[in-house]
Amino acid sequence: MASDLPGNDLRVTPAVLIPAAELRWRFSRSSGPGGQNVNTTDSRVELVFDLGASASLPAVLQARALRRLEGRLVEGAVAVAASEHRSQWQNRVAAQRRLVALLQEALRPPPLPRRATRPSRGSVERRLTAKKQRGAIKARRAQRGRGGEE
Repeated sequence: MASDLPGNDLRVTPAVLIPAAELRWRFSRSSGPGGQNVNTTDSRVELVFDLGASASLPAVLQARALRRLEGRLVEGAVAVAASEHRSQWQNRVAAQRRLVALLQEALRPPPLPRRATRPSRGSVERRLTAKKQRGAIKARRAQRGRGGEE
């Protein structure tokens, strides 16, 4: 899949394509598996997308994403990191997939509002019957307890 290759444009939705020029990559040394190779290879990847300054998103979608991701944004940019693989290439692919998943969730339209409904007559009656039965059980318990103390 072409969007899985680092350095290419990112297809977030069929209507949204983020050009590679709007993505910034940072590489650093990773912790974890890799033995002595970890000490010499910059395999940790951080992918930064400046959501606030992006021209690739329509204004409505950009506002929705900014609102939903406001806790993750640093100066209008969202960053994802990947360091679980020993290979920088695999970590780049993982970071791109995470960014796409994050943006897809942020761009998803809000759910339809709940339409208020009244409980049915039968459900109200069942609830009240259950409450009366539970109250009767507790009343019997209280009578039994008083009878033993006298």
